[in-house]
Amino acid sequence: MLADRHYMRRPSFSGRSATVTILIINVVAFVLQILHYGYPPVPRGNDYLALSVEGLRHGYVWQLLTFQLMHGNFIHLLLNCWAIFVFGREVEDALGRRSFFTLYFSSGVIGGLLQALAGVLLGGHFAGTVVGASAGVFGLIAAFAVLYPERPLMMLLFFIIPISMRAKFLLLISGLAALFGIAFPSDNIAHAAHLGGMLCGIIFVRYAIHWHWRWPRLRRTTRPPLRRLVRVPSQKSVFWGQTKDDMPQDLPPAEFLSKEVDPILDKISAHGIQSLTDRERRILEAAREKMGKRLLAVGPFTFCRHTRPSTPGPGLPTLPR
Repeated sequence: MLADRHYMRRPSFSGRSATVTILIINVVAFVLQILHYGYPPVPRGNDYLALSVEGLRHGYVWQLLTFQLMHGNFIHLLLNCWAIFVFGREVEDALGRRSFFTLYFSSGVIGGLLQALAGVLLGGHFAGTVVGASAGVFGLIAAFAVLYPERPLMMLLFFIIPISMRAKFLLLISGLAALFGIAFPSDNIAHAAHLGGMLCGIIFVRYAIHWHWRWPRLRRTTRPPLRRLVRVPSQKSVFWGQTKDDMPQDLPPAEFLSKEVDPILDKISAHGIQSLTDRERRILEAAREKMGKRLLAVGPFTFCRHTRPSTPGPGLPTLPR
């Protein structure tokens, strides 16, 4: 049914939520870290789990994953978990559980590699031990900004002053802050890791999410024929340089949903919102406008009007600009 698609549901916290899973993993890992190191749980010496240039030189490649589960103190953990809570739900709702996990941990790995590269090339401040989920967090922020660039966000400057800005400007400011921190290092923040996470988030949503690859199979298996998702009529010239309007005209609601909207939603489910053509985007926008004016009950499906952008209810997926 239409309401069962992941992008049609309100972001929720269930046992299968990737966002909840990552939050739980971070909290459990922090408790184990305290039991092992004490508080504050700062790694000492040549640690096997925290990320370091020396560790990678010794072949401790697992540090690219384990450092993402470690934090320097409770505030460090709290801020990262809060960012995962705020941005993770929307990103998971748009990408799905598997792609969300891939995006999050890939951003951490790329951020860790960029931080290690800065340590090799620049040394000094960048060559120290690194812990924290910030690279994965900035990957989520970048993905959110690419998916919903015009979404308004309320930020607290210095945790006191409320500032409203759009998601694309938050990403821009975060990127500039990371570049400034790399050019003028003066704190214990891994700015190169943050920058790497942001770059990974942008590339993942823009390009990598559409890459399809599978492990080679040793045995041949019969596969059902692929289902045709969308039929796009050809545009033929009517007069000099003019084309017919390819939008559906005066279709009954039930026929409009079955012939035009449902195939597009199937395509989103299979390949993501970014794979839509301009015509398919116009059809969804037209359907959203019609359903935004009134509550429509068509067959077994009920569509409700969106009331607030920050808490989307059931309805058509929001198209990134």
